[in-house]
Amino acid sequence: MNEHTSKNFDHELESLRTLVLQMGGLTEQQVRRAIEGLYSGDKPLLEAVIRDDEQVNQMEIQIDDLCTQIIAKRQPTAIDLRMIVSVMKAISDLERIGDKARKIARLSLGLYAKSVAGPQDIELTHMADISLKMLRLSLDGFARLDVTLVTEAMRLDESVNVEYQSVARQLITYMMEDPRTISRSLDILTIAKAIERVGDHASNIAGYVIFMVKGLNVRHDSADEVEARIANS
Repeated sequence: MNEHTSKNFDHELESLRTLVLQMGGLTEQQVRRAIEGLYSGDKPLLEAVIRDDEQVNQMEIQIDDLCTQIIAKRQPTAIDLRMIVSVMKAISDLERIGDKARKIARLSLGLYAKSVAGPQDIELTHMADISLKMLRLSLDGFARLDVTLVTEAMRLDESVNVEYQSVARQLITYMMEDPRTISRSLDILTIAKAIERVGDHASNIAGYVIFMVKGLNVRHDSADEVEARIANS
């Protein structure tokens, strides 16, 4: 970021960046713990994920308030304004990622409470790993103002979608072959959809980083189109 005549302004912007990365790290941890609890049946871990979602919500409010204060006090322009707008959008997606972690934890508790085994042979960890890699790349790109990292994140979104479609087909087959699996399969399908949405939100954050750095609105562009626009900018 550019240095400003006011060192306090620089400090405020740096505090903003730090808070976003802290919130991102917390949501990433929440998703990881929810997936771990899904497979381990660790009830206290799953309950902690649900309980700690409030911390994510409070961070969103704190960061949003700070953005509003900076806009009112500093009247930022150019890249500084783009950064603040991007932050306000990104924290909304981070809050929703926290919601997805809570949903995964809640459904996992329900599976075990009904004495229904966990996902067993349904493989969700690989899809979760890709979604979380997308989030990590997007946050690293935000920290470094690196559009290469975030375009890599956006390219991974298709892999998450393919994984989700594979899981959905497998679960539909189970339900057709044995109606007794319908309740469990629907819960697992909802969990899989939550993981897929984590990837979507990470891709959104990647787009905000590109807007912040390059001033390009790429929300409806494919990864190839994004790379082409960045190259021509």
